[in-house]
Amino acid sequence: MSVEQLRPFPSHFRLKDLTAVTAPVFEFKLNPHQEEAARATNAWFDRRNVYHGLKKKKFLSHRFDSYAGMSFPDADVAHLETCIAFFLWAFSFDDLSDEGALQSKPDAVQVGVDISMEVLRNPDAPAPNFPYAAMLHDIWRRFRSTASPGACNRFFRAVESWMNSQVEQARNRATDEIPSVEDFIILRRRTIGGPIVEAMVEYSLDLQIPEYVWDNPIVQEMSKAVIDIMTWPNDLCSFNKEQADGDFQNLVFCIMIERDCDLQTAVDVLTEMLAQRVADYARYKSQLPSFGLEVDAELARYNKAIEQYTQGTVVWYYYSPRYFRGQDVSNKPEIVVPVYERTAPVEDAAASATAPSHAKTSPAVPSQSSKPSEPPFKLPQLSLRYHARLSLLLVSSVACLLYVSYANFPALSPLVSHTAFSHSH
Repeated sequence: MSVEQLRPFPSHFRLKDLTAVTAPVFEFKLNPHQEEAARATNAWFDRRNVYHGLKKKKFLSHRFDSYAGMSFPDADVAHLETCIAFFLWAFSFDDLSDEGALQSKPDAVQVGVDISMEVLRNPDAPAPNFPYAAMLHDIWRRFRSTASPGACNRFFRAVESWMNSQVEQARNRATDEIPSVEDFIILRRRTIGGPIVEAMVEYSLDLQIPEYVWDNPIVQEMSKAVIDIMTWPNDLCSFNKEQADGDFQNLVFCIMIERDCDLQTAVDVLTEMLAQRVADYARYKSQLPSFGLEVDAELARYNKAIEQYTQGTVVWYYYSPRYFRGQDVSNKPEIVVPVYERTAPVEDAAASATAPSHAKTSPAVPSQSSKPSEPPFKLPQLSLRYHARLSLLLVSSVACLLYVSYANFPALSPLVSHTAFSHSH
């Protein structure tokens, strides 16, 4: 399937409150240590020199610290710091191929993947100069210090799968190919980093769950369902932003092409698919076998934590300015969203930066007595004033190679020999 098969977009679309779809099964809770953990982790991120100036301000305005506070509500301060760092690493790396200078450049993405995977294979080696790999190096060190051997193995395999999926998706972008709905759902479980999230949830509480539990067919079906439930709301909330950036690797567009339908129909279909997936998860959970009292107790803690993570994720999609550009989307059963115009050619979009300003507020803790059908949170109204875009010079073809040492990676010299970088490390 090809992007050329998409029907023309309307001027706007309607989106139901997805948090109300998931709330009957998935609990929402806030971590009281968020602000403390965020201060330490933001200082850590500053030292990595991933972004500068307005680009950095825009990236941090997405409130990944709040995301971690919503998604890992029972983690202690030290573990929450790692969880925030994980989000900063994952989103910054993902943005390279999703909307940055490496969009539709699979070979360059592969170089970054190779450098990053070397960090996991040789964790005791010095941190590389490539800032994204340097962040992963530190996260991996923290993870290994307390996580079980099984969780470490799952994290390694999950990161490897996620990295490879980034390359695969970059190839799809380069050819304007859009997979079938079935194929994209399978790919999307990897590109969203679902298995990494599951390992991070294990780490956040230092859970001890035997390997044979993860091999159980019911547990595996629960895993697929919960990853879909955290993923499909992302596609529904982010496709507007993505199409404006020239990115059509989204389940909404797969549905449009496969069913030959308009945008609103595809949005409604995916919303119904989400509701069905929530029901699937609840059904699988009711069918869980017993693994013994001790293991059952640990698995129950995990299930509660992954459910909290999932609901925190869906809430954050509405809370963050990343997806709705400052539109008030709080506590509405349905919102009307304008379809964003294409911002610029991909290279220009990657080089532009927007500096939103908004009040530093946090969502109110939801009432424990709220009915499941009610929104599980109250979002603060974000006041965003977008300034004029500032055109920045950006080396679009080799952003993934920033700070790479020629000595360590001589094979890269032909790719970067013409480039001089002014930022110190």
